[in-house]
Amino acid sequence: MLWQFAIWCERTPLGRTLNDVPGLFAVIEVVHLAGLAVIGGMILLVDMRLLGLVLRRHAIADLARDAEPWVIGSLIVMIASGAALFMSEARKCFDSPAFWIKISALLLVTIYTFTIRRRLLARDERTVAPFTAKLVAIVSVALWATVGWGGRWIGFGG
Repeated sequence: MLWQFAIWCERTPLGRTLNDVPGLFAVIEVVHLAGLAVIGGMILLVDMRLLGLVLRRHAIADLARDAEPWVIGSLIVMIASGAALFMSEARKCFDSPAFWIKISALLLVTIYTFTIRRRLLARDERTVAPFTAKLVAIVSVALWATVGWGGRWIGFGG
C-alpha cells in the first residue's frame, strides 16, 4: 500500500513538475535548507542558553518567546517544502532508512519542542534545576541533529 502511495505521489502534478522542470527541485531544496538554518539557529540559541553557554544575562523565557515565531515559521516552511520534495521522489524516500529516521525524529522533536521543552522554557528559570535544563537542551539538540542527519543522508540514497 505504501508503494502505491509513493507512485501516486510522484504522478501528481506537483511530483511530475518537480521532476520535469530543470532546477525546480534544487530551488525547493534551498528553501527547505534555509528553513532548517533558521530553525536550527533559533533552537540552538535557546538550547545553548539552557546549557549556560551563551546570553547568560538574558532570561530564558524571554529568549524562547522571541525565538518561537521563527521556530514555528521555519517549521512550516520546512514541512511544506519537505512535502514537495517528497512528492517528487517518494519511492526513493520509502526505500531509505535515513528517511524513516528523519521522519521519526521530526515527529518526536516536534512533540518534544512544543510540550516538554516549551513548558520548561516558560518557567521561572530560578525554579528549574540546572541538570533538568541541560538535559532538556541536550535532548533537543540531539533530536534536531538526527533530523538534519537523516535529511542529509536521504540525498545519498541512504
